[in-house]
Amino acid sequence: MQYVAIIGALFLTVAVQEGSAIRCYECNSHNDSRCALDIPPNDLSIECGNHKHGVTYTFCRKITQIIEFAVNNLPPDNRVIRTCGWDDSAYKNACYQRAGFGGRQEVCACSTDNCNGSTSIQGTLAIIGAALAATFLIFRTV
Repeated sequence: MQYVAIIGALFLTVAVQEGSAIRCYECNSHNDSRCALDIPPNDLSIECGNHKHGVTYTFCRKITQIIEFAVNNLPPDNRVIRTCGWDDSAYKNACYQRAGFGGRQEVCACSTDNCNGSTSIQGTLAIIGAALAATFLIFRTV
């Protein structure tokens, strides 16, 4: 029974975040090429709070834009935009794609600190799943 209490306390310590605002990377690779790295440097991470628009930010967002050919005198381009987000009602911890004339984008939203630094949120979900499976196996052997 002691193991259950210790593992439970450890899980809560890892799983529960502080009550402060979420931290996200905030950058645009058009202005700072480091933003396009799989994991941007820590100096691009900010505490979101309500630093813009007077809203409380609750998740991180990563947008990958691909402009396939010249449009309106702008050359083809690829960009990565990482921001704080506040409206996750439809796409919480998920990705969606949009496409239009000459371009497409993928938008991913996630709800843990600096989660918009990975190539996708699938890695974060895999880590959570592995942690839960390990906890189950430990409880099963006790």
